Amino acid sequence: LPPLQAVLKNLAEALRGHYHCFSSKGENFYSSDVDLLLQESQKAKDLLKSIKQTFQRRTGGSLISRIVSTEFGNAAPSSFLPKRLNHKGPLIIQTPGILAKTSTDWLKTNGLKAKKLNLYQVLAPSAFSPVEEFVPILKKTVSSTLHEKAMVQFEWCDGTVKNIHVDLPVLCNYQKLLAKMVRIYEKRIDWLSVASRRIWGSVCERRVVILVDTSVTNSTYIIHIQHSLRLLLEEQMSNKDCFNIIADCSYYWCKGSRNLMSALRRAVEVDFKDKDKHKSHGLYLLTTGIPDQEIHTISAYVTEACRGFDLQLHVCLFSVMEDVDSNGIIPARYANPTETAIAFKEIVQAANGRFHWFGEAGIFESDDITVIASEMEKANNYSQKCAFLVESLKQCSVNQSVNPFIPEGDSNMLLKKEKRKPQKLPSPKPTALSLARMV
Repeated sequence: LPPLQAVLKNLAEALRGHYHCFSSKGENFYSSDVDLLLQESQKAKDLLKSIKQTFQRRTGGSLISRIVSTEFGNAAPSSFLPKRLNHKGPLIIQTPGILAKTSTDWLKTNGLKAKKLNLYQVLAPSAFSPVEEFVPILKKTVSSTLHEKAMVQFEWCDGTVKNIHVDLPVLCNYQKLLAKMVRIYEKRIDWLSVASRRIWGSVCERRVVILVDTSVTNSTYIIHIQHSLRLLLEEQMSNKDCFNIIADCSYYWCKGSRNLMSALRRAVEVDFKDKDKHKSHGLYLLTTGIPDQEIHTISAYVTEACRGFDLQLHVCLFSVMEDVDSNGIIPARYANPTETAIAFKEIVQAANGRFHWFGEAGIFESDDITVIASEMEKANNYSQKCAFLVESLKQCSVNQSVNPFIPEGDSNMLLKKEKRKPQKLPSPKPTALSLARMV
């Protein structure tokens, strides 16, 4: 380094800082951070050279050493990825303890409405509509104000306003039941967020076909794909009538291409040709990127394919950080993760399926979890409305502390009348007998 740069470099090192030197022309570039990386890279090269020399000494420079050296240099990046625990061991098959259901089907028996915990179901026996009748003498329609003064006004689910008789013990018990259901929903979400359900959701169909995107752009993530399949086979496949896994990279997933249309046609026309033998059919797609074909074309095809029998297409999108792998393979179509998710959600809606979007950081979006979270939000909304009813009842009690059935002005007049002393009647005057009475 030039003298000035050397002084500045030594000063940065003495102060435990970083030193960066650059110019507009890119000449004499130096960085302490880059220098550290270069040192580590040189150490790795020296270590690799030492390993090769040791191996050659043991094999005596035979053909085996040259083959191993060539294979080591040409090995795919996926071969250096860290393996999961027991990655190559035998599958540990688990028998599901409960019947697999989608969250939508699960809520049909465990939702607030199914448990008769809908707020309007609870308030219905104590709800009264305002009464309006035509009075012939007055020649106009008169509204009853008795319920309005004695009860709490509450907006009903159809937008009308009803008079509610607030029963505090009933509302208190209702809120306890709501809290209990919320805890059940939280357990359901926790159950859906672990193991294979974190990736695939709840696999419910009797016949299942797994379509795996094994394009070259996914070569870096093959360990993740293998682990995802392993979890699925261990936890959710033992009670199925039959299943198939399609991962033919030679035809459907070529180079950077994702020929999803051909893969879907193969699955629908070959694997589901005897569709009448099974009650339900599920096609699960595990992919990392947007397909080559236009989304509306795929949506139209899956809509037609799923028509006529019980078939749903579910998409499991594994979000990765890079769009170009180490070999420089560029996908045929590019879309950022958000655009890819929107595209697959449109395909899923056309096929009456479910969408799961996950990555190394966790779950980004899951239809199974979203439905449960919506039910929890509904329970929270009902609880807030219960609190509103109790607060309104307290307010009415303060405003009508004298008599809830007598207006404030009338109650004052009544008090004035009670304070008045009763007047004494005058005694009768004595009268003399008339001539008629004297005869």
